[in-house]
Amino acid sequence: MIPYVRDIEFDYGACDQVSPLIRRVVANNPGPFTFKGTGTYIVGRGEVAVIDPGPDLPEHLAAILRAVEGEKVTHILITHHHADHSPLAGPLKAATGATIYGCAVKGHEVEDTGEVKMEAGHDHGFAPDVSLCAGGSVSGPGWTMEAIHTPGHTSNHLCYALAEENACFTGDHIMGWSTTVITPPDGDMTHYLESLAKIRARNFQTLWPTHGPPILAVTPFIDAYAAHRRERIDQILLALANGPATIRELVPNLYRDVDARLHPAAARSMLAAIIHMERGGEIEAGGPPGPDTVYRLA
Repeated sequence: MIPYVRDIEFDYGACDQVSPLIRRVVANNPGPFTFKGTGTYIVGRGEVAVIDPGPDLPEHLAAILRAVEGEKVTHILITHHHADHSPLAGPLKAATGATIYGCAVKGHEVEDTGEVKMEAGHDHGFAPDVSLCAGGSVSGPGWTMEAIHTPGHTSNHLCYALAEENACFTGDHIMGWSTTVITPPDGDMTHYLESLAKIRARNFQTLWPTHGPPILAVTPFIDAYAAHRRERIDQILLALANGPATIRELVPNLYRDVDARLHPAAARSMLAAIIHMERGGEIEAGGPPGPDTVYRLA
């Protein structure tokens, strides 16, 4: 079982000091993909970095600018290009003159148009001034931030390590309130599990997701996160032991306790696991990955 952490106290628009170097302002955009809303982090004093400014909401921009009044925003750091993370980067840059850092996505993904959406949408216009796809460090007075490429949730996802507090801003890669959505083709289960292991190996003291409270018991949480993915894979293998099947056939069986309206979302998640399993030689596919392709044990 994943030891979720969901208790968080805040007021929308207020700026809270949540650690010696970190302040947080939560955007008023709660929902099924954002939990209580996008948590925008401000790191440092005097010359500061802003992480994931969030959706393009004028009231949230105003709240961030109030929080940094009398200071200089030098860096805007983006974890990935989803609509609840990056759209406010442009307006914040226009207001402050800061440089935008991040990793551009290659190409445009198909928008979520199914009955059950998997994500809050894409910010196709996101283009950082400085690319950190290959990693790199940025710094200001009293703070140093390292970009860590963590593909999986999206191909361009970055986490940011704050050296002075042995902390990591994990965007949507690791969240305390929920598991992470992985939707092919931009989302990739193999890359996701590798990225989880990469963050685990760093032995961070605290994880700061963009949505929800910090994760303090880092290693047990990441281990449970990875175990949950493996359990889903084992369920698929057990089902295929009874004979070849398609995702469309497997979902009602493996998700029988889930509202049928959520089955399209479950099918997308299962597709990510299936692609990973085929790569690993655990199963064989009778054609290109898809809901009606027949899969069998290798």
